[in-house]
Amino acid sequence: MTPREFQPVTTRPEEIEQLSFRIITEELGEHSFTDEQYPVVQRVIHASADFELGRSLLFHPDAVRAGIAAIRAGKPVVADVQMVQVGISKPRIQRFGGDVRVYISDPDVAAEAKRLGTTRAIVSMRKAVREAEGGIFAIGNAPTALLELIRLVRTGEANPGLIVGVPVGFVSAAESKEELAKLDVPFITNRGRKGGSPTAVAIVNALSLMAEQEK
Repeated sequence: MTPREFQPVTTRPEEIEQLSFRIITEELGEHSFTDEQYPVVQRVIHASADFELGRSLLFHPDAVRAGIAAIRAGKPVVADVQMVQVGISKPRIQRFGGDVRVYISDPDVAAEAKRLGTTRAIVSMRKAVREAEGGIFAIGNAPTALLELIRLVRTGEANPGLIVGVPVGFVSAAESKEELAKLDVPFITNRGRKGGSPTAVAIVNALSLMAEQEK
């Protein structure tokens, strides 16, 4: 017998997404996330097909509200790297007067990092907190950026509206997220080494969708 050619269930984008979300809900099963948090978890799993990553997410009690409020107030979103910046849906951010920024490749950041003998990620956070007070900081790649932002919060030099801290990797990634979870500022993070730019993007995009849908 000749094997039957595979045929997709549907080719309609909206139906594919809806079917994916139903599968995620069925396979995730019981969980402890609130109704407010669950759309963020759902988007992360949808972007990664990784249920373990979804289950590892941690939310400050005010995180989702704070993220939506920052977007609706037109606050900027600061990405640690261009990959995060590119993935975020800019029209939804711009609808409320905000923008998506990344500082890591700025010439002054590169020059200062070279002068100090440190990473551009660290210096970019120092610049970002001066120019994006009250914004959402979305860190998916650089643990050093997250650790520097945490330091700036602790010293009173930074006042973010929300920190999305989900860097991926083997050196300081898990540890930086554990430090973030100790802060008394709104945050969304996860436990362990997993994370990455797609995770940070999924979280911010989930929040911007909720901001857009809010009456």
